[in-house]
Formats: sequence, C-alpha cells, structure tokens
Amino acid sequence: MNLEEIEKLTIEYGEDRGITHCRRLFKLIEMIGCDLAYSEENLQYAVFLHDWGAYKKYIQAGVDHAFRSAQVAREEILPQTDLSAEAVSIILEAIELHDYRNKLPVVSNEALLLREADFLDFLGVIGVARELVRGGNKIQPALQQVKKRKEYIQDRFTLPAAKEIARQRIKEMDEFIRLLEQEGFGYL
Repeated sequence: MNLEEIEKLTIEYGEDRGITHCRRLFKLIEMIGCDLAYSEENLQYAVFLHDWGAYKKYIQAGVDHAFRSAQVAREEILPQTDLSAEAVSIILEAIELHDYRNKLPVVSNEALLLREADFLDFLGVIGVARELVRGGNKIQPALQQVKKRKEYIQDRFTLPAAKEIARQRIKEMDEFIRLLEQEGFGYL
C-alpha cells in the first residue's frame, strides 16, 4: 500500500473532516518544521493515519483514538508497505503520541512535528470552529471545551515557529470567543 492509496482511504474513512485536517497539518508542518531534519515520507504516512482510530470504520468505545490509530496502522496498514522497520517505528511513535492529552516525550522529529501541528489545529478560529461543529447546537459546552483545551496545550510548544503561531492563534481565539459571548448576551 502506498501513500496515494492511504490518502484515498483517509478521504473515504475520515470523510471531509479527516482529509481537510490532514491538509492543514501538512501546511502547519511546512511552517514549523523548516529547521528540522525529518523524513517527509514517514511524516506523510503518520499524518494520514494518525486519526483513523477516530473514524467510524475503526473506532472502539473506550479506546483512545491515538492508541487505536497506531494499532490499525501497525496491524493492518503498514505491513502492506515496503517501509523499513525503522520507518515503521517512527510512524507509529508519531501516531501514538500525537494527542494533546498524551504528555509522554517524543523522540523523533516526525512525532514532534505531528504533535505540535495537531496542537496548533486546535487553536485559533479553526480550533473554535472545529469544536462548534462537533458540539452541534450546544455552543456553551463547546466553548468550555475550547477553553479547557487551550489551557492544556498553550505551554506545551517547543518549536519556535509553533510557539509564535500558537501565540497569535490564542490571541485570535480569545478575541473570537469574547465577541461571541458578547453578541450572545449570555444566551449561548
């Protein structure tokens, strides 16, 4: 199985949200990873596969999506590639450790880039929009989740470019939330 096939399956299994999230991550990785050495191929596999455990086809109740994504990659997808054992190890580390709730340290630059890009995609106006869509008609709980996640990840960035993007996105996010709450007159 090659990257093109995995991209097509990401589109199929993750629907629009899966592939658009991946494309934003690729753009963010370009922006934050210019000073790091990494395998673009390994990172592409990791980005496409990192959320498969959250897709309908693979989700398991009570199982962390990052763990499940790594499990699916390890057992079903990566054995169908011609990747080296070292590449597979790097890809699995990046997938398993990408989630913002996981505080274990990463070893590879690929894992660092995926993690920090994924964190960034939870910040800013895009971060608020993602949570509002997920929350449906329940705006107030969605905003509480946005604020909670922001507090949890805002000090976890290590890459200088990621820190700067995070700083700007948090500023924009806070202003967006302030305006939303103001215009909601307390009836969100």
